[in-house]
Amino acid sequence: MRAGAQRIAEAFRHARDDGRAAFIPFLTAGDPDGDASEALVLELARRGADLVEMGIPFSDPVADGPVIQRASRRALAGGFSLRRALDLAARVRRAHPVPLVFMSYANPILRFGAGAFAEAAAGAGVDGLIVPDLPPEEAGDLRSACSRHGIATIFLVAPTTTPGRLPAICGAATGYIYYVALRGVTGVRDALPPDLAAGIARVRAVTDLPVAVGFGVSTPEQVAAVAREADGVIVGSALVRAVEGQVEAGAGRPELVARVGEAAAALRAATGRAGAAGRA
Repeated sequence: MRAGAQRIAEAFRHARDDGRAAFIPFLTAGDPDGDASEALVLELARRGADLVEMGIPFSDPVADGPVIQRASRRALAGGFSLRRALDLAARVRRAHPVPLVFMSYANPILRFGAGAFAEAAAGAGVDGLIVPDLPPEEAGDLRSACSRHGIATIFLVAPTTTPGRLPAICGAATGYIYYVALRGVTGVRDALPPDLAAGIARVRAVTDLPVAVGFGVSTPEQVAAVAREADGVIVGSALVRAVEGQVEAGAGRPELVARVGEAAAALRAATGRAGAAGRA
């Protein structure tokens, strides 16, 4: 097992041994600025994140709802880029061992060059990569480059993924499977879909990789419900909205980081599996 996949596997194993699902928060890199973004990632790690997903800001984030779209706009307006996100990851890695997963659209990586990106990402300490708009059938060069440099390639499975495609997607993935809970874009939702457990079971029938659930998971109650079924719980928009709220309130960096950290801690506390069997 390569280095990034190994660190990711250890994070899931550690959470399982603790009797809980892995807590995987998401933040947009460079939002509201580079220094605050670094402090936020480190605060999430301090508050118990098992992995951290860092979204690379992009001008046309087609899988994301309004909250993360606005975060991308803020980061891009501040001059943030994929190269600066790599520098940010390197600073975080020097300070903390928490596994880091980049979530980027294909265009910035293809412009950078698949091989050059994988080499730079590995050098910065990035452990995994998610590219929502790049299906595995078209990701051969990037998958090969990431494999050479020890970076896990994580693919998305949706409720609408057909039985015929599901084994191919899971077979191409390393690290974990990202199960999209919703039929739609990212964003805070009032309730989880009723077919969530069945969807997770469908994925588990074709892979031994951990299954982490994201899109629409927003509250401690929703985290607890997902944790009873999945190996990992991904929370993005709720935390990005917390960042946005502090920016709009004019909070200084220490207050902003502390408030987002408090929100993350409440979500992390709900990942236990009391009354649930979890996964062997």
